[in-house]
Amino acid sequence: MQKNPIVPFILIMAFGIGLIFFLSIQGVDKKKEIAAGHEEGAAGEQAEGGESAEGFDPEAVAQGKCIACHGGDLAGQGSFPSLVDTKLSTEEIAEVIKNGRGAMPPGLVPAANVDEMAEYIHSLE
Repeated sequence: MQKNPIVPFILIMAFGIGLIFFLSIQGVDKKKEIAAGHEEGAAGEQAEGGESAEGFDPEAVAQGKCIACHGGDLAGQGSFPSLVDTKLSTEEIAEVIKNGRGAMPPGLVPAANVDEMAEYIHSLE
């Protein structure tokens, strides 16, 4: 007599559905705790975006947002230009950060911190 090979899969599926059901019931009871944890996580994500207890951190913003296109050392990659030893002035860099240019979207840096970010980029060597 041969065993049916689908039976273990059906048992695993039934166990998984039961587990999801019981975990969701447990989650209903802890709705407020889960929501509080989510709000704390959102505050942590804002801190990673360049805001710290001391204020705006342009290096953290560069490491979080710029390296994806301009490369890990910000020396450029592909069609994205180098931010190191750029020939643009601080004012021109600020204008690009505010309004974007080419593939670079505008608004990656809060408007209040554009000048500080531009000075940081201009200082890269």
